[in-house]
Amino acid sequence: MPRVVSVYFPYLTTDRIRRSGAEAIPVDQPLVVVSKSGSKRWLSAVDRVALGLGLRPGMPTSKAQAMVANLAMVDAEPAEDAATLKRLALWMLRQYSPVVAVDGTDGIVMDTEGADHLQGGEELLASGLVNRLRSRGLAARAAVADTWGAAHAIARLASVEVTVVPRGSLAKAVAGLPVQALRLSAETVQALRSFGVETIGQLSAMPRAPLTLRLGPEPARRLDQMFGRLAEPIEPIRTPELVEVSKNFPEPIGAAETIAKYTRRLVGMLSTRLERQGLGVRRCDLVFQRVDNTRQHLRAGLAKPVRDPARISKLLCDRIEKIDPGFGIEKMTLVALMVEPLEEHQVATELIEESVVDLAPLVDILGNRGHRLYRVAPVASDVPERSVKRIAPTAPERAETWVAKWPRPSRLLASPEPIEVVALLPDHPPAAFTWRGKRRKVKRADGPERIFGEWWLRPREPQAVRDYFVVEDEFGERFWVYRAGDGVDLGTGSQRWFLHGIFG
Repeated sequence: MPRVVSVYFPYLTTDRIRRSGAEAIPVDQPLVVVSKSGSKRWLSAVDRVALGLGLRPGMPTSKAQAMVANLAMVDAEPAEDAATLKRLALWMLRQYSPVVAVDGTDGIVMDTEGADHLQGGEELLASGLVNRLRSRGLAARAAVADTWGAAHAIARLASVEVTVVPRGSLAKAVAGLPVQALRLSAETVQALRSFGVETIGQLSAMPRAPLTLRLGPEPARRLDQMFGRLAEPIEPIRTPELVEVSKNFPEPIGAAETIAKYTRRLVGMLSTRLERQGLGVRRCDLVFQRVDNTRQHLRAGLAKPVRDPARISKLLCDRIEKIDPGFGIEKMTLVALMVEPLEEHQVATELIEESVVDLAPLVDILGNRGHRLYRVAPVASDVPERSVKRIAPTAPERAETWVAKWPRPSRLLASPEPIEVVALLPDHPPAAFTWRGKRRKVKRADGPERIFGEWWLRPREPQAVRDYFVVEDEFGERFWVYRAGDGVDLGTGSQRWFLHGIFG
């Protein structure tokens, strides 16, 4: 069964207007979007501030102006909203899943089966997506469930930003939701309420025949889609500039060897098209269309642009066992989602030795197994925790280097850990310290090395001081400890001691 992520944008229109900067509307000023038809004018969208003041979509504009005096009003532009939603869907297509589609006028839906491991799992995928959207000025809620209908409903009705429904727990998660969550027409919802049906659980318990006789097939169809009894395939969004090749099968295929054979053929076709355009692929998706009108997919990411058929084929074929062909696969499509210019280079022969080993193939294999790879690069900063940063494993070498004259530990803790210290202030090293419940007597020490704050980052840092010492205990283990402050003035730090690193 697929796993579906529904992303809901409760304030898409107003967020788009504020992000554009064209209106220069203060953050605390209520913003509404006005639609009109003839002489009739009403609110088609409101922002969070306006919602808190009692304004609602569908309210007449005159009533809204009477309720709120300082009201910013902007004319509706449905075409701009649709274009924004499409751009977001294309961005998610490249970043998160091969199967992404626009869901109505306020949401996006994607099938993440087989792709969520690249983001660290479903929880990290959904929360990371919501956080990235928030950083771009877009409020969003995301839900992960077994079906499109369930994820759609929960994303719009949940009070939290991220909801992940465990596999097999769908019925319990949606039973208490109101019937309007089934994406039924307002007339059908009103009719169900007149029968005393308020929740999805009550509706699913009703006999099917009388329900269909009175209200038609739509309620039963939506119920079956929500509970996974009826397939609701997601038609993925595509753009003309994507390089895409496909293969239709007169007879459905299902054997792993056959799937691998046609995968290699599609990769060869894709590589030929990329070569004509001077491009290499950085991310590609292999989509399998099954005879039951559902899709499965594999995603391969590469550290550098590549069009070597053997290398791309290996990344895809190594994971074919994850594909469930069901009753058979009737179509395979290979899409190059991210491409970059690829320059030709001379291939090494027996007369020309490779001076540098290319680690990109190994990085690709590990990365597509779900490992998150990075390198540590130096940063020009005296503050130890700011002196390193993570970069891509195949990123070019950086010009920055560490300029510290004192030795640095081979292992720097993620954050300094407090220790209890016996020391003579203000300049003497510790005579003994207790770390993680174990007391250690200091036999040798060197220091202090004084590090000052970086005044250009935060206003209080010019007064901040750390005095670092390299200490060795009675067992020969060496540690990097520091005192927060100069040992005299509390304005320079708390005068507490911390352990920041361990020497190998």
